[in-house]
Amino acid sequence: MMDDDADFITRLIGFGLSEKESRTYLHLLKYGSKTPSPLAKSLHTYREDIHRTLNGLIEKGMVKSSLDPPTVYAAVDLDTALESALKKREAELREMEAKKRELQELAAQQHFRPSDEVATFKVIKSIKELVAVMLPILTAMDEDWVYAVPSGAAVLGYQFGMWEAAREFTERGGRIRGIMYDIPYSTAVILKEFLASGVELRYLGREGLIFTIFDRAKTISGISGDVVYRSFKQPLTALWTDDPTYARYLMSTFETLWEQSTPAAERIKELLAEGPPQA
Repeated sequence: MMDDDADFITRLIGFGLSEKESRTYLHLLKYGSKTPSPLAKSLHTYREDIHRTLNGLIEKGMVKSSLDPPTVYAAVDLDTALESALKKREAELREMEAKKRELQELAAQQHFRPSDEVATFKVIKSIKELVAVMLPILTAMDEDWVYAVPSGAAVLGYQFGMWEAAREFTERGGRIRGIMYDIPYSTAVILKEFLASGVELRYLGREGLIFTIFDRAKTISGISGDVVYRSFKQPLTALWTDDPTYARYLMSTFETLWEQSTPAAERIKELLAEGPPQA
């Protein structure tokens, strides 16, 4: 049963849900509607945390709430919920296409001068390509490395030796700052090792743009797909570029998120003290 739950959660994550949203939705499907307090207790988390997760699921059309107090939350049936999530993704893609056209029109009006440097762009399509691109960059970094990712991406780096290269970088005096959009118990131990090695970690507690920046010059962004490793051929989508203008834009985004986030050490300490969630 546990394997079935883990497989179901993994598929939901691949469909665009966070790990917390996937666990919460599965729990409501299995055990029926609940108010926030019992739900938070069952999932071994806090009321404010479960409220954020439930609001995210409501926005995705996967959970509905009662109108009369006390508010009761129930899972929408799976077929309807997945169709709703799919339509939301399609709407987001249409919105991005519209923004793309607007930016192209504005760029034409501004008459931007091309950079003297010719930027390179590469679409990464698998775990294998991601590792092959990142490892040489990590070993050659001079200044700093920043990233904003779900915790699963950090675990992926740990699995494939990218963390060893990063640790050597901190020993050379490099600075690493990371923002975690989520910190479940399953990643707390690994993230504790990151902190012990001098990585500065912060916790935001909500989903956002996924990206990483190396030496304020090279970037990998827009990572989508299942970040739970199964094989080197496992598909994902990401964009790598050495375009300096895009790197400056992402650095500005990172600094804004950094100010909004909180130190992750206390959250990690709490999770490790609580122990693994019960089935």
